[in-house]
Amino acid sequence: MASREKGDTTAFNSYRDLIVWKAALRLAVDCYSATKAFPNSEAYGMTSQIRRSAASIAANVAEGHGRENTGAFIQFLRVAQGSLKELETHLILCGEVGLMVEAKVASLLGQTDEIGKMLRSMIRSLQQKS
Repeated sequence: MASREKGDTTAFNSYRDLIVWKAALRLAVDCYSATKAFPNSEAYGMTSQIRRSAASIAANVAEGHGRENTGAFIQFLRVAQGSLKELETHLILCGEVGLMVEAKVASLLGQTDEIGKMLRSMIRSLQQKS
C-alpha cells in the first residue's frame, strides 16, 4: 500500500476539499430533509436507515482520507459505495410503498448516480497511482 506524498494529486489539505465529499454531504442533508415528513412509526425504521446510510457515505470518504494511506483510502471509498447502494435501495423502497413521492426519489437517485460515478472514478485513479 503506497502512502500519499505531498506532491501527489490525491494529497488534499482536507477531505472537505473533495468534491465527492461535498456532494455526499449535500445528499445527506437532502435525505434528512426528505425524511422529516415521514410518519413517527418510521422513526426507527426507514427514517433511521436512510439517514444513517446517507451520512455514512460522506463519513467514509472523510475517514479514508484521514488514514493518509492510498490502500486504506480506496477501501473506505468502497465502503462508501456500499452505503450508497444501500441508500439507493431504501429510497426505491420508499417510493414503492408511498413514503416518498416519485419525483423526490428520482431527484435523490440522480444525486446518488453522480456520487457513484465520482467514487468509481476516484477509486480507479487511486488504483492507477498506487
